Amino acid sequence: MSDELDRLRAVLREPPPEPFAEPDLDRIMADGGRMRRRRKLLTSGGVAVAVIAVVFGAVWLRSPGVPPQQSIHAAAAPPMSSTATATVGQPPAPAPAESVPVGEVIATGTYSDGAQLVFYAAKIDEPDKVPSVQFGVMAGLDEPNGSLRPLYLANETDGADRSFGFHATSGGLTIADTWIPVYGYFSGPAARIETTVDGRVIAAHTASWSEDPEVVVFWFDQDDVPSADRASPLVAYSADGRRLTK
Repeated sequence: MSDELDRLRAVLREPPPEPFAEPDLDRIMADGGRMRRRRKLLTSGGVAVAVIAVVFGAVWLRSPGVPPQQSIHAAAAPPMSSTATATVGQPPAPAPAESVPVGEVIATGTYSDGAQLVFYAAKIDEPDKVPSVQFGVMAGLDEPNGSLRPLYLANETDGADRSFGFHATSGGLTIADTWIPVYGYFSGPAARIETTVDGRVIAAHTASWSEDPEVVVFWFDQDDVPSADRASPLVAYSADGRRLTK
């Protein structure tokens, strides 16, 4: 064992067959600089990816109770490319259900600041509260740019929305500086609708709903019927003059 150790020590003491060359300090410094720059770029790339991920999560994963119009931003986020911006941007907000008419819009010919007062059927989806009601009649404004601005919704609250007779008589008030006339709808073959105010018989404007011709929307002029409680009793007549209501 001692002989092997002696031979090993002798080998280690022998000089190398070829002398080592002197180190190239300039090349070593240059290579070291390239490595440092590479590490820096890779580190920056990792931070950029992390920030984009944070922004994406902040846009789509909101805490309960945070209003949709509020957004959460990553602090000191670097500028992102247009591709990244398109990826994390929010989609266009859908139009509110109240401003989406079911069927055709009914024009009244009455204008307020360039916008026309209109009526249209609006979908109602409240099966727990009104299981037999699927629509109401919205009073709104048809804006000059073609958009609809809902103002007041009248709907049945007791029974079915298309049961025979008068439904949802309301209005006679000002909302957003716009007069909402007394209006409602009749379910049945009504060709004429009238009321009596101070001994005068007042005929209503009428228009059939495009989705169901036997749903007849009616409304009164402000000067004739200033409030809903004055529109009583309401009477509906068929096209041949037959009285449909008591």
